[in-house]
Amino acid sequence: MKKESFGMVHPQYFTFAEPPHRLKLQSGKSLGPVTLAYETYGELNDDRSNAILVCHALSGDAHAAGLLPDDPTPGWWDGLIGPGRALDTSQYFVLCANVIGGCKGSTGPASIHPETGKPYALDFPMITIADMVDAQRHLIDYLGIDKLLCVIGGSMGGMQALQWASSYPDRLRSAIPIATALKHSPQQIAFNEVIRQSIMADPAWRKGYYYESGQPENGLAVARMIGHITFMSDQSMEQKFSRKLKKENLSFQFTEDFEVEGYLRYRGYNFVKRFDANSYLYITKALDYFDLSGERFMPDVKKTPVRFLVISFKSDWLYPSYQSQEIVRLLKRKHAYTTYFDLTSTYGHDAFLVEIDDETRLIKNFLAHIDRT
Repeated sequence: MKKESFGMVHPQYFTFAEPPHRLKLQSGKSLGPVTLAYETYGELNDDRSNAILVCHALSGDAHAAGLLPDDPTPGWWDGLIGPGRALDTSQYFVLCANVIGGCKGSTGPASIHPETGKPYALDFPMITIADMVDAQRHLIDYLGIDKLLCVIGGSMGGMQALQWASSYPDRLRSAIPIATALKHSPQQIAFNEVIRQSIMADPAWRKGYYYESGQPENGLAVARMIGHITFMSDQSMEQKFSRKLKKENLSFQFTEDFEVEGYLRYRGYNFVKRFDANSYLYITKALDYFDLSGERFMPDVKKTPVRFLVISFKSDWLYPSYQSQEIVRLLKRKHAYTTYFDLTSTYGHDAFLVEIDDETRLIKNFLAHIDRT
């Protein structure tokens, strides 16, 4: 039986770090004021023990579930959040916030710099995953939540879940990092550098100061095309496209002969309508800077009570299973209660957004055994 959708939701905004009390960043610089856009689903219980923080991936946002008044598109993890779903809103208070550095309501390079009255552009300071989590912690404080029941996310969202466990182990009971890593490999950094260079090579980028003239659409579209190739798998591309032609015959020109070419162009040029190029630069750099390997993870904790569910997907070559297994080995060294599943899927990295049934089964069972006392 199909589960009921959460229904209508409304964006909310929290502003903090008003000067002179600015948010201190890992780079040594500071930022303020800072606004976080967020959404909530379900009700916070009387003792505030049922809160689950959902963390989004690179191009995601706070709209994780339900429908917005002006947008018929369900949230990006709608199948996982709602009554009777994995994150059951009849039991849990679920929230999701857009990260700092983003462009969907939270403070980022497209936001107005209070000192100039113009968009920050590249005057925006470099940010890290730890900075994103620190900003979220201010939101959790504002909502009066002493301890999160769980922090969950896939890809970059999984990194945030790990960072929460490392930075604030006393502020959460459990974490579910999905399709993620403790640090980027050279190959992952290389893909992100090509993505950044494609944006910066577009003359319309204007060294980041393009807000009056329009953003570098061609460069950002190519960047997103590169990303989409890494999100899928060889199997899923074969199943979806194979070598199907858009028309009956080859054109013998540099046009979209194959359906996969048309798909990538469609994805790329639709992306520029909803995402800021500078945010893409800043967030990919934050991904590359992330490193919780070795003694960097929970540096002051020998044994953690935080419980973990780690999930990977066999066909994910962007964040391959061996990286999740590295997470599990590190958690074992911290004597953490850890459950690990490497799921079979043909969807590649996108599996964390698609394999809802398998994830639901695992997440429901895991959360049912988390002690809230």
